[in-house]
Amino acid sequence: MKTLIPIILFVFSFSAFAQPNGKMKERIKAQKIAFITEQLDLTPDEAEKFWPIYNKFEATTDKVRSEDLRTIKREMRDNPNLSDKEADALLQQLMNAENKMHEAKLKLVNDLKKVIPSLKIIRLKAAEDEFNRRLLDRLKDMRQNRPKRN
Repeated sequence: MKTLIPIILFVFSFSAFAQPNGKMKERIKAQKIAFITEQLDLTPDEAEKFWPIYNKFEATTDKVRSEDLRTIKREMRDNPNLSDKEADALLQQLMNAENKMHEAKLKLVNDLKKVIPSLKIIRLKAAEDEFNRRLLDRLKDMRQNRPKRN
């Protein structure tokens, strides 16, 4: 818990410089950091080593999602009647992107094994899943509670 406050202050200090359209993303990221730190019960030494590794993983997977998967999904949506040759090429791109994601996860686990116990790595997966579930629930509630437009 003692590590939680400095981490939150660190994240919020940078969020002040975020673009206006990035404020929500920065708030979610700060909440995720706080949630994971609390769930893993990281010591100050562990947190210092954990977060650079985890942030690099997040940057890698975000890049794959934004550059590779987004393009593939757009192509699938915009061209429902692909030829077999086009579909094969798109499928290969999809498999390459999925492999990049898998390799990033393997690297994350291997790198984290050097700085935190395996049990905390298992807890990380559970914490990520729980955070994502809570985030989706909150978004669902926001959508249901917002005023309807005519």
